[in-house]
Amino acid sequence: MTTLTGKTVLLTGASRGLGVYIARALAKEQATVVCVSRSQLGLAQTCNVVKAAGGKAIAIPFDVRNTSQLSDLVQQAQDIVGPIDVLINNAGIEINAAFANYSLAEIQSIFNTNLLAVMELTRLLLPSMMERGSGRIVNIASLAGKKGVAFNSVYSASKAGLIMWTDAMRQELVGTGVNISVVCPGYVSQTGMTVDTRVSAPKLAGISTPKSVANAVVKAIKNKTAEVIVNQNPITESLTKFMLAVGQISPTSVDRIYRWLGVVDFNQKRSDNRVQDSYVAVESHRS
Repeated sequence: MTTLTGKTVLLTGASRGLGVYIARALAKEQATVVCVSRSQLGLAQTCNVVKAAGGKAIAIPFDVRNTSQLSDLVQQAQDIVGPIDVLINNAGIEINAAFANYSLAEIQSIFNTNLLAVMELTRLLLPSMMERGSGRIVNIASLAGKKGVAFNSVYSASKAGLIMWTDAMRQELVGTGVNISVVCPGYVSQTGMTVDTRVSAPKLAGISTPKSVANAVVKAIKNKTAEVIVNQNPITESLTKFMLAVGQISPTSVDRIYRWLGVVDFNQKRSDNRVQDSYVAVESHRS
């Protein structure tokens, strides 16, 4: 698939964050984007962005955490636009906390969104792609799935599972005409979960623009790239890959690097802010 012109793309998490930038990048390729998210208002805004950039957009409000109902989403999308050529699993949830402070509902929500919904959407769309002998699937993971991050362990686990599942599926799909890729961004500026937390991301760890991540997604589709690491610039990306390779030999060495870079402190502050916000909300409710 060297061109996306005229192709139909189903994009989850389309109403905000990276989803908006990915939708715009797809629009510039003249793709039809089926935008999926919980927020109707956000979807309307993304559709306007897509149309302004020269693409076509359809909005379908849906909460992908409802994995048992994803077949309804797929049926609705196919009824409107026909077969899906590209699936981009972008929807994600991140909740920072010390592991003992997570609730079971929070753990389930993270895994339902970040991993189970991805698997189920792929399972539902894959037969049609394989029958046509053509299709692309791109999963948006994270560097947190390549190396576990303290005070973000559940998110790390969900993204690590996503990376390993993508790796297994890539091997399984050889010869079918369907390709699957995973994109692993580090910290992202301007938008998304890093910005939402009111704590500045550690600059030494590398910070990428959302546009660079969106461009990486488009390139992964066109080039059938197995795995893409996005982290600020080619030099930082090479250093990141080297560090991750060292981590396979000596995990504790990279633990020390993460502390030096400020990654652990960053996530602990985000966790502390969440606890404080919850306390303020409870006190406000009591008053």
